Amino acid sequence: MPLKVFLVRHGDADADIPDGLTDDARALTIKGRQSVVTHFKALVERLGTPHWVLCSPLVRAVQTATLLTTAIAYEGPVRAHRSLLPDGPVGALDTLLEAHQGETLVLVGHQPSMGAMAAHLLGLQAFPRAVYPGTVIGIERTEGEATGKFIFYATPGQPIIERI
Repeated sequence: MPLKVFLVRHGDADADIPDGLTDDARALTIKGRQSVVTHFKALVERLGTPHWVLCSPLVRAVQTATLLTTAIAYEGPVRAHRSLLPDGPVGALDTLLEAHQGETLVLVGHQPSMGAMAAHLLGLQAFPRAVYPGTVIGIERTEGEATGKFIFYATPGQPIIERI
């Protein structure tokens, strides 16, 4: 049974950092929340019921993951994973992915990490599309294969793309 991975970039976040806080505290905008909820509801059949939803521990990623779980009626836990922090090394999740072969994972993080991870899983030098806020990239990898197979690319408000 193949591993399915859905890489999700967090929704549109506030550009301003509240006084006394760091970039880690930036939250989703109201428009960003609405956009990802509508987007995730449209993808419910493609996402199915994941076994795990993991996200970066930063506020905007946690909020996006929580909205995703509500939109797709996922009842399991959302777990923060440090390897999904911005600019994390692309190979940091390889061990995790190997441990979850045959399962479906949703990973919510940031750019440039999500695009770099998609490229890594697909065996590409770079992911050929922009990874805008709210983008979902679906990849399937069969056990024992070094690279995965592209399933789809979906950005809020745009048609779903099934070829890269």
